[in-house]
Amino acid sequence: MSASETQNAKAIAFLSQHKAPKILVLPNAWDVASARVFEEAGFPSLATTSAGIAFTLGYPDGQKILQEEMLARIARITRAVSVPVTADVEAGYGSRPEDAGHTASLVIEAGAVGMNLEDGAIDSADPLVDLSLQLEKIHAVGEAATKAGVPLVLNARTDVYLAQVGAPETRYDETVRRLSAYRDAGADCVFVPGVTDRDTIARLAKDLGCPLNILVGPGVPPIPELEQLGVARASLGSSAMRATMGVTRKIAQELQTSGTYHALEGGIPYGEMNALFRK
Repeated sequence: MSASETQNAKAIAFLSQHKAPKILVLPNAWDVASARVFEEAGFPSLATTSAGIAFTLGYPDGQKILQEEMLARIARITRAVSVPVTADVEAGYGSRPEDAGHTASLVIEAGAVGMNLEDGAIDSADPLVDLSLQLEKIHAVGEAATKAGVPLVLNARTDVYLAQVGAPETRYDETVRRLSAYRDAGADCVFVPGVTDRDTIARLAKDLGCPLNILVGPGVPPIPELEQLGVARASLGSSAMRATMGVTRKIAQELQTSGTYHALEGGIPYGEMNALFRK
């Protein structure tokens, strides 16, 4: 099977995982090591975390990282694992539809078979991108995938809840309005970070009628319950990377205080870690 045929097969498999009875749990990797650990744990697909990658390369989150650096890291991850990978590429690295389309082409070139596209308006007085512009971006992503011949799985994200846009009583309707439009424009899955309430999650899954992605972590219903609520996809965002940095901070603090090594316990043994990269 050629490289393009393999990538297409991964894309088809990844899309089918959104429509299976079982919820798709997507851990977000930030480098090859984290990706290999997640793959060895048995996850059928992986995602990248834009914030996690940016942090490890010395950038704050929010499209401050150079596009080529983000795509280079994504490419290293896709080459290191055999499972499908979907890429978090923030708002598409540009304000124009053609920027989103170009980014989609680069995502495909990097070996990924899916991408996130968010509607947060970075460095703007308005918290969200104009809806009509966001729809043009989604269409551009679809056109880029068609041109490349790869069925890129688009996860369209709205930041209504995450950025607390508008009065609380208006957020649900605005979320449904935006995500319904993204779905109709060609998004394969829709993403609502910042929602934690069971009833709201269940309503969204029912009212949107398409695969729904929820950002999980402390305070969010556990995976089995999300599956019962109708959620198709659960992702971690940058939380696993930040939790790892939390362990690193504990190690540093222990070395500076007691001079002991308890925080190092539970790490992956050297031999097992080394073996992850022998494939």
